[in-house]
Amino acid sequence: MADQWTTQDIPSQAGRVAVVTGANSGLGLVTARELARAGAAVVLACRNLDKGERAMAQIRSELREPELALEQLDLADLASIRAFADRYRAGNERLDLLINNAGVMAPPRRLTKDGFESQFGSNHLGHFALTGLLLGSLLAAPEPRVVTVSSPAHRIPGGINFDDLQGERRYFNWRAYGQSKLANLMFCFELQRRSGAAHAELKSMAAHPGYARTNLQFAAPPWYEQLLMRITNPVMGQSAEMGALPTLYAATVTDLPGGSFVGPDGFMEQRGHPHVVTAAAKAYDEEAWRRLWEVSEQLTGVRYEFSPVPA
Repeated sequence: MADQWTTQDIPSQAGRVAVVTGANSGLGLVTARELARAGAAVVLACRNLDKGERAMAQIRSELREPELALEQLDLADLASIRAFADRYRAGNERLDLLINNAGVMAPPRRLTKDGFESQFGSNHLGHFALTGLLLGSLLAAPEPRVVTVSSPAHRIPGGINFDDLQGERRYFNWRAYGQSKLANLMFCFELQRRSGAAHAELKSMAAHPGYARTNLQFAAPPWYEQLLMRITNPVMGQSAEMGALPTLYAATVTDLPGGSFVGPDGFMEQRGHPHVVTAAAKAYDEEAWRRLWEVSEQLTGVRYEFSPVPA
């Protein structure tokens, strides 16, 4: 395989069905487009259907007859997640690839419809619930894969604050973002551990885009932080096309081991071509994986059930 992996190296995805959350813009849009270009049938799972329609029109203007569908999904609303999963299961026999991409970054403290802190609720709990509700569809596929998008921000000091998960006593927007991105990694690793223990074919991967220039930086942070990022983005950031490569690599490289974490190969993993990277040491705390999983089940009401393996 070429040292500088690009979308030209994506193997054929013909016959595969993929769901990409947050596919209306940025990394999600590029990911959906390139999977469709490679032949996958792609479901764009978007909170805003108008933006989703525009994203589909953009992809169709660039590709010849891509197989696309648009579905409404609000990861800040467990009822919306359940409704999406119900619709998907009713219309599809299996799911080959789930890209847990959507997210919110560094807003002032606000709550999801279910009362969770918005970053922990949307970035982690929403994807935890979605993956669990689609687990049966994933296990029905021959080589299912889940890719959860984390961030270099998982390195922000501090672990999972189990005593104040929702930031009720103390809230710092970037600390909460870092916690949610650390939770993404722990979810990925624990899902892989559980899949292996069940002798399931499911592979769980994680990826991060480095410093990518997308609209995520300007959707939620306070105005003064947005102003700073408007200055740093052109200097430090890479394009959404480059930022999506680690996700696409994690999603499509056939011999990649389950539990792999993929990021850019440049200085401090801020930019460059995708390769396997190592997370911060705190992300490998297996006891924290298990504790986070149990808390996530309690908060979402979603339990993961791997089908029994025949003797």
